[in-house]
Amino acid sequence: MAVPIRTCAGCGRKAPRIELLRFAAVNGVLKAVPESRGRGAYTCALAPCFERALSAKSFSRALRTAVRVDPALRDLYTDADG
Repeated sequence: MAVPIRTCAGCGRKAPRIELLRFAAVNGVLKAVPESRGRGAYTCALAPCFERALSAKSFSRALRTAVRVDPALRDLYTDADG
């Protein structure tokens, strides 16, 4: 069976979907949503990827809508050392 490949919105790395964190726009707010239908954006599980996606406005572009980002989402990430 083929494994779905997704692209990190921060670094651009292609990886199996299970290795990345998935986000979706829920009522205009970015939420971590592991399983749902519809448009999603993915990042690696590293804080620099999340920060890069924020600064480049990659979430809004990937989700095709303006989103507000809850600062608590940063708690989902590890630092570069793991």
